[in-house]
Amino acid sequence: MKQRYRLFLRRKSVFYAFDNVTKTFESLGTKDRDEAQRLVIAKNEALKQPAMNLGLARVYLRHSDPLVAKRTWQHAMDEIVKTKRGPTQERWQRAIKQSAFDGIRAIPLIETQAEHFLGVLDKGTLSTNVHLRKLHNFCLDRNWLPWPVIPKRQWPPVHFKEKRSITLAEHRLIIDREKNAERRSFYELCWHLGGSQSDMANLNAEDIDWKQRTIGYARKKTGSLAIIHFGDEIAEILRRLPASGPLFPYMKKVRAGDRATEFKQRCEGLWIRGVSLHSYRYAWAERARKCGYPERFAQEALGHDSKAVHRSYAKRAEVRLPSSEQYERNAAGENVIPIDSHAGTTPVGIIDSAQAS
Repeated sequence: MKQRYRLFLRRKSVFYAFDNVTKTFESLGTKDRDEAQRLVIAKNEALKQPAMNLGLARVYLRHSDPLVAKRTWQHAMDEIVKTKRGPTQERWQRAIKQSAFDGIRAIPLIETQAEHFLGVLDKGTLSTNVHLRKLHNFCLDRNWLPWPVIPKRQWPPVHFKEKRSITLAEHRLIIDREKNAERRSFYELCWHLGGSQSDMANLNAEDIDWKQRTIGYARKKTGSLAIIHFGDEIAEILRRLPASGPLFPYMKKVRAGDRATEFKQRCEGLWIRGVSLHSYRYAWAERARKCGYPERFAQEALGHDSKAVHRSYAKRAEVRLPSSEQYERNAAGENVIPIDSHAGTTPVGIIDSAQAS
């Protein structure tokens, strides 16, 4: 029987395997003829006895890792949860309970086929896709998998739903209808500060510096400190809240998912679609962009990796730019460039007259 692969010496003394079927070359990555011949023989044998070769591979792997035949996907799920902390660990604990994962829990990692993963993805949701990818990469990094189950480029793409900011009109509708004083103040503070719901719910009266008129808190997600100056509108809201201890005693005790559900119920009652508590962050970032708030300040307020900042400062927020004519008229010596004060206009700060010219 004619062999499919044969040894071929190409440029610079590098050996290649020539495929007699596809008429293509594949580098063997060696200049040693004996090693190259063994590799070609292995490639030809792999075509003849695929089942035997898989068995041989398992034997070699068992010698390098005694648990390779016993380690299942449930074991991998349990191990990845142990590496997480706080809210991230809670999300993983919920994620691995999805019924879509039941089809692979008892399957040893070394015996997993792409069809097993595709079955999970068919039964699951977008969250299943995201967590299965991370679990797969976790096993590869631990060297529990000798090769990817599904190559990176072959994974079904993840399509997140488009998110939008909440409008002022929608916010006012929610505030006007909300009868619970604590929840109403919570939504108002989210609107003015743009903080994440967990950060806002865990604010304490001791975080407020009335003398400096600042609110300082450590972000739950990153642990970095945020210090934000506040004006009269925020001060009015803060005066309605407790003078000591948690500002939102009830909201602090509620799980993040339950806070989101409560907000969703209020939106549905008002026929408001496509927004969530996270939409307050998008709204804050877009307002900051429109009024000329520097991007680095917005990053400090919302977080440097915040999608709200990147989206709003990239293209989403509508901004009116001053014309070059205005700059030319002020090049004679004036430092402040007057800008039309209509709604939506971006104020421009003080610039040096020499730079303007």
